[in-house]
Amino acid sequence: MWRKLWLFLVLVRLYFAFQPSYIHPDEHFQGPEVITGLVFGRPSHQTWEFKSSNPIRSFFPLWLIYGAPLTLLEWIWGGLGYGPVPARVAFYTLRLVMFMLSFILEDWAIHELIALPKDRRVAITLIASSYVTWTFQTHTFSNSIETLIVLWVLVLIKRIRDDIAHTQNTACIVLAFHGVLGIFNRITFPAFILIPAAQLLPHLLHKPLRIPVILITASVVLFSAVLLDTAVFSGIPVASIRFRDLPTHAVFTPWNNLIYNLDSSNLAKHGLHPVYQHFLVNLPQLLGPAVLLLPFSDRSTLFWTAIAGTALLSCFQHQEARFLQPAVPLLLTSIRLPKRFTRVWVTAWIVFNTLAGVLFGTYHQGGIVSAQTWIAAQPNVTDLYYWKTYSPPHYLLDGRAVLYGGQGDLGHNGSNSTIQVTDLMGLDGNLLVPQIASAMYCASIPPWSRTFLVAPASGTFLDQFTNTSTVDWSTDNRGYYDLQLKEVWRHRAHIGLDDLDFGEDGIWPTLQRVIGRRGLVVWEASSTENCLR
Repeated sequence: MWRKLWLFLVLVRLYFAFQPSYIHPDEHFQGPEVITGLVFGRPSHQTWEFKSSNPIRSFFPLWLIYGAPLTLLEWIWGGLGYGPVPARVAFYTLRLVMFMLSFILEDWAIHELIALPKDRRVAITLIASSYVTWTFQTHTFSNSIETLIVLWVLVLIKRIRDDIAHTQNTACIVLAFHGVLGIFNRITFPAFILIPAAQLLPHLLHKPLRIPVILITASVVLFSAVLLDTAVFSGIPVASIRFRDLPTHAVFTPWNNLIYNLDSSNLAKHGLHPVYQHFLVNLPQLLGPAVLLLPFSDRSTLFWTAIAGTALLSCFQHQEARFLQPAVPLLLTSIRLPKRFTRVWVTAWIVFNTLAGVLFGTYHQGGIVSAQTWIAAQPNVTDLYYWKTYSPPHYLLDGRAVLYGGQGDLGHNGSNSTIQVTDLMGLDGNLLVPQIASAMYCASIPPWSRTFLVAPASGTFLDQFTNTSTVDWSTDNRGYYDLQLKEVWRHRAHIGLDDLDFGEDGIWPTLQRVIGRRGLVVWEASSTENCLR
């Protein structure tokens, strides 16, 4: 019975892995957006983490986790004669990679970390039934990779500690590799391994030969990571980099990241949170009913590892829920189900994770990926505007996005780069119209250049432009604001939580608008006034 339940939960995880939901921009812009450009040789939009004079994101984990499978995909796809790899195929390939990593490595690690079969079954079931596993872990977050690295560092430390008779060279080598990879992936990684590392120290002293094995391996991996980052950020091939120049020209992204995050003025750009945010807001958001059982949990190393990591991350003022992803499996393995009201708690757990899973796994910004891949196949599109959505990933346009060299993007615009993408974010509606006015084509002649506006169906401001007649603006502004919108595509499974405005509209009207009119629409914008110009 337990195995059937676990297999069912694996299928649920697989289902959500292939849903095109979009939880946070970092799942695209800190990974696939940049690595697909390098692998496929297409123009690649880079965010501030990669384009500053002191870049804070490393390409080392990106090449290992995403670059390797995408390179293999390109070989296979090209070998079969299919030509360039479509961005849609690359997107779902990376989702499959993340699912496989979660399914194999996460479950395997929990199996090794929990000794008693009864406790192991409970832990694996809780983790497998958590919406965090279904959604966050199957998306291309650096936090998802960090979770797997933390778990396997704990496994390797346990293997070394349990074997007092042998040096355990293989475990030491793999441990050192994971340690460096974890730091280059996220600088928060050490916070989650401080306690296990301290427990390992006496065992290293007991077998001193383990220390040089770890140090030598860590040094080699560290040098390789720095060399790769230096080559990518400087644009100089690895073979052309002179070793004597490394001390002055080397790019050490973890150090840059640490310096950046120690400056509170930098964190203020992303939002400052109270010190209790992680414990009182983010953990309940991730764990749901399970947070009520934490006071009665098994006080094992796994429990204190999660608590210590959460406490250390609370020292930084910018705190997002996904930063605590590594703590989720550690805390769920420590939970003991209540002896009283068990059915009530299990029911609450199922309801919470089902609702959160459907929201974050299917509906949350769920139309953006599909919209981009659909637009990539449309002819004559020259201007693309997104309004009241998350930033659209440029790589999903199959190289058709126009990039601007001043933004520090990788590559150059090719002959296929024709679409100028503008993210209007939450721009006021009255400012939206003049923003896209100059790009609109004449509605009475064939659209040699097409302008698309992508916006949630809940954006009621656009309703006035969707009929066949123009809006009755004042005489002075009529020619400038003349706008017609024609729906050309719609994705029903889309909800934007940023569109919730309870303060202005009230709770029930807001829910009716956002949920009742859920969906993402691609509008083709045109103007009758432009026919006279």
